[in-house]
Amino acid sequence: MIDSSHPHKVRPPRSLSEASLLEAPGLLMRKVRGLSSRTSLTWFACVPLALFILGLFNLSAHAADLPELTPAFLINNLWLSIAAFLVIFMNAGFAMVEAGLCRQKNAVNILAKNLIVFALAATAYWFIGYKIMYNASWVIPGVFKFGGFFFDPTVTAEMVTEGKLVPSVDFLFQVAFAGTAATIVSGLVAERIKFNEFVIFSLVLVGVIYPIAGSWQWNVGEGWLNKLGFIDFAGSTVVHTVGGWAGLVGAMILGPRIGKYIDGKPQAIPGHNLAIATLGCLILWLGWYGFNPGSVLAMNELVPYVAVTTTLGAAGGGIAGTLFSQIHSGKPDLTMTINGILAGLVGITAGCDGFPMWASWVVGFIGGAIVVYVVSFIDSIGIDDPVGAFSVHGIGGIWGTLAVGLFNADKGLLMGGGFSQLGIQILGSFVFSVFTIVTSWIVWSILSAVSGGIRVEEHEEVQGLDIGEHGMEAYPDFVSASN
Repeated sequence: MIDSSHPHKVRPPRSLSEASLLEAPGLLMRKVRGLSSRTSLTWFACVPLALFILGLFNLSAHAADLPELTPAFLINNLWLSIAAFLVIFMNAGFAMVEAGLCRQKNAVNILAKNLIVFALAATAYWFIGYKIMYNASWVIPGVFKFGGFFFDPTVTAEMVTEGKLVPSVDFLFQVAFAGTAATIVSGLVAERIKFNEFVIFSLVLVGVIYPIAGSWQWNVGEGWLNKLGFIDFAGSTVVHTVGGWAGLVGAMILGPRIGKYIDGKPQAIPGHNLAIATLGCLILWLGWYGFNPGSVLAMNELVPYVAVTTTLGAAGGGIAGTLFSQIHSGKPDLTMTINGILAGLVGITAGCDGFPMWASWVVGFIGGAIVVYVVSFIDSIGIDDPVGAFSVHGIGGIWGTLAVGLFNADKGLLMGGGFSQLGIQILGSFVFSVFTIVTSWIVWSILSAVSGGIRVEEHEEVQGLDIGEHGMEAYPDFVSASN
């Protein structure tokens, strides 16, 4: 900017509108009160440097308090971090399966729910859920914990010397499981639920319902079901049955989608993209190698064994889903192959560390067979489950939990262990189911009463939730004759 009174001098810009790209930052800093002098600007520039030095000092101080990091400490925490990432990536699989098995006009809504649900889960579980499930004191011993919020991420010398998980890694792994429970709900209520009501329910499920139930089993030696001897290694009941029942209650309150029943008879509503549904199934299968082997909570000789039993369970389920869908309907149904694989994975999850390998395949095969007939049964009683989520996760989780009482190498009835373990498994599955049904019904009912119903308006459902709830389309460049 040329100064008119002194043509050879360049006048500093007086406003941001006059400033060049290079002049603007300095001018902006001078506009801030107390930063008009060169000295104050110099001191201000030292702030990031001072914070960096302080951070290094604190890191060094904490490092000085810890012994030398042991190989066991490093490998255990590295493995659990990788396992957590795999389970978190399962959210992509759930999104693809649900979107692919539902209609085009609701694809954006389904993707939005599956994307936001992990953000919600991470927030709610970090705020209170993890504390209730693991870190708080028992208010009712073995039954209910409470006290404060968040968790302490401090790493202690004992964790290093004994190769234990640091709190942050443990939280990351556990929150991935919590998010899975909420994602299961999404499939059951798909294509007709209000977005905001789903969001609120997910927060309550992950922040309160799931942690209370999980504390009964996964507080080793403390939770009342754990002390009783209930076995659920990686969450057939704690994660999948809880998520399945929570979603089923929501589906019952919502009622079936428009067009699902004509003269009382269920009608098929085909999904719009079986290619991405198949991709989602494969992503979930991959993610399960974090879900089950990660639940060993260390890197040892059991990890590869669990990976193999998980693979065999999925394989048996996929074969059974394909075979029994052909027996049931005359032709092999791809959607049943998908759900058969997932049911096999859910079924193997409770006992994958204790099943013989042959039993792992059998458990998965039976789970894949069951899902074919349960999907038809759920339709026949008037409950609309668009993707078969309850059949896969709810019933599949129950079957997997009971299968421990039958096939566990040490305690299973069919392995010479007697009826005791099977009885405990039945009790545990029943208690988790009743607790989830009751608490979910209360939450869904309150949401329905407060919001004037949790279901979208009829015209919005007919048009599609993508436009009604989000104002956009998943495939704006394509026009379909039928949604």
